[in-house]
Amino acid sequence: MSTTTNNDPLAARELTWAINPEEILAEHTKINGPIVRTRFPPEPNGYLHIGHAKSMNMNFKLAFEKLGVEPANRRTIFRYDDTNPEAESAEYIASLERDVRWMGWEPERTTYSSELFQQLFDYAIVLIKKGLAYVCDFDKATVEKQRDLASRRAQARNSGKDPDEVAPLDPALIPGPNRNRSVAENLDLFHKMAKGFFKEGQYTLRMKMDLDHSNPNMYDLMAYRIKYVPHPHIGDVWCIYPTYDFTHSICDSLEHIDYSICTLEFERGVEPYFWVLWALDLYRPKVYEMSRLNLAYTVLSKRRLLKLVNNGYMRGWDDCRMPTISGLRRRGYTPDIINTFCTGIGATRAMNVVEVEKLSSVARVELGAKSRRCLSALTPVKVKIVEYVGCTAESFDDDANCTYEVQNSPTDETLGCHMLKFTPKCFYVDLSDFGMDNDGGNFYGLTPDQHVGLKYVGANLHVSKLIHDKSSPEKLVEIEAKLDLSEGKPKPKSHISWCPSDSVKCEVRVYNNLFVVPEPSEKWEEELNPQSEIVYPNALVDPSVLEVAKKIEFSSEETGGKTKVTEDMSGGTDRHFQFERLGYFIIDLDSARDAKSGAYKLVFNRTVNLREDIPVKAKSATSAKDKEKLEARKVAQAKQLAAKEARLKISPENLFKEADEYKGLYSAFDGDGIPTHDAAGEKLTKSAMKNLKKEQAKHVKQLKVKAMKEGK
Repeated sequence: MSTTTNNDPLAARELTWAINPEEILAEHTKINGPIVRTRFPPEPNGYLHIGHAKSMNMNFKLAFEKLGVEPANRRTIFRYDDTNPEAESAEYIASLERDVRWMGWEPERTTYSSELFQQLFDYAIVLIKKGLAYVCDFDKATVEKQRDLASRRAQARNSGKDPDEVAPLDPALIPGPNRNRSVAENLDLFHKMAKGFFKEGQYTLRMKMDLDHSNPNMYDLMAYRIKYVPHPHIGDVWCIYPTYDFTHSICDSLEHIDYSICTLEFERGVEPYFWVLWALDLYRPKVYEMSRLNLAYTVLSKRRLLKLVNNGYMRGWDDCRMPTISGLRRRGYTPDIINTFCTGIGATRAMNVVEVEKLSSVARVELGAKSRRCLSALTPVKVKIVEYVGCTAESFDDDANCTYEVQNSPTDETLGCHMLKFTPKCFYVDLSDFGMDNDGGNFYGLTPDQHVGLKYVGANLHVSKLIHDKSSPEKLVEIEAKLDLSEGKPKPKSHISWCPSDSVKCEVRVYNNLFVVPEPSEKWEEELNPQSEIVYPNALVDPSVLEVAKKIEFSSEETGGKTKVTEDMSGGTDRHFQFERLGYFIIDLDSARDAKSGAYKLVFNRTVNLREDIPVKAKSATSAKDKEKLEARKVAQAKQLAAKEARLKISPENLFKEADEYKGLYSAFDGDGIPTHDAAGEKLTKSAMKNLKKEQAKHVKQLKVKAMKEGK
């Protein structure tokens, strides 16, 4: 099939099948006029994730900017590509709508592929009558054998060999007993399929494409299959359902989409996309393929995300460690942050892994300007002043001497201010700001021999006495200290945060990377980061946070005498805080209020840490458990580096035979070294082999990068 090129900024391969006849193009132009239309068509088989955010950004905004389309002429349809009722649900349908709206996108309209099922059925009849579709009784294994034979014959032809010698035709497979079935018989069987005469898997409707093609996606793809499953949107109207391969190009055509934008894994699906429209004499949109988003230290495969939820690794789809839109929202990322990030990485065909730091840096810029400041202590240690220099205990009895006006934002006066009271008889500092020594000058916090400044108070704090838990001598429970407010006091190395005696007890959840490696492998479950969530159940925040808590809407429904906070869908930052010197946090949905007393049980999630480094904890103050975790992480990282270096010595064709993570997993391979059978001799699925080909292609790229660095 020949191809042509043009200067369209969103142009891809233009196949002969993709060229619209003049009369069809004229009708499309008449309907759309100056309008340029794209579509965002997710399948409701899970929650949207940050990869979908990139697609939304492209379809609702970036594509039009690339094309130079005036804002008034931009249109995007939000379509539910709901052709697989077994994997879809009302929960997923609702979540998609909620997330698209929250991200700030306004579709021209919302459509469902399922609402076109009658029209799709009629088009299937047209294909049958044209002799371009047939009812097939092959089971899955036989279809795989047929496709394997066709593939081996195509590979022989492409390498200049005789396919009849390399892979002789088997009449039972090619053409097989079904392909030449009469139109009348196909129509009869297909109508019986629709009326429920047959069992699931007994028959399918396949498109009569091209079993001699070099693209396996042209090997008579399935158009319809039997499924006795009610549909979550339209109910139990149908017992046969169209496939994605048959449906999505027709829906694009009927909705008069100008640009069908997809990711590169669908590249080989372009030919069947246009074949369907060619066969039905329908309008053909332009297709643009871009690289999918690959974000370091996470996974975006719906299969893996579903496993994270179902296997209990996560609390749910909105767990703050999940890369879902719901998870990002709960963690404190706003639509502006996510959209700015997506615009920044752009949309190209180049495959790459985006560093998480790019998302974090965008978040810091956004939240740094809009988040309210407060003081906190994640692991609070009580401090009591027992000695005063340059002041007296009585001087703090006057509120005027110990109450400070603190700006809610140092850069935005419109956010106002709050009052903070210093309580010298009892206040709290964070354990991370204390150590038994200064680690050779590398630790700037409080030690028995090193003083610090107290933020806002303007005084130095010196250790007088340490009090430990009697039952656990290693646990520090109180510091008796000297407060120095004298004129000539020495300048401290650092100023630390503190919390007054009337601070609010809360739970704080600190989030880190979900995985310990930037690119999780096939053994990804073993690479989950055990420190991805660290919970501080007895943290403190200063009382000013209650000013925000009192403005938050809580549910009217009680559970155990408490009401839960409602989700904020505004996309704003009213519930965000900067815990000074620690990071940016948001009030979590698990926060509650006592229905009778009105007391709050607040929970905070860390969105992202501060750009500045958090002071390093003194070595002698590190617990044995922390040391053990640190060493385990170092061992894991060293092991990963060694495995990567060893891997770079393996040729692509031997990757799955020699690499440690694949050894013993497979028993047979094709000519390119791609596994075809597992260790037990079972043939791998087409999907599994496709994923392995991607791994091999990634390995080839890594070898090229290595060669370039070595100057080869």
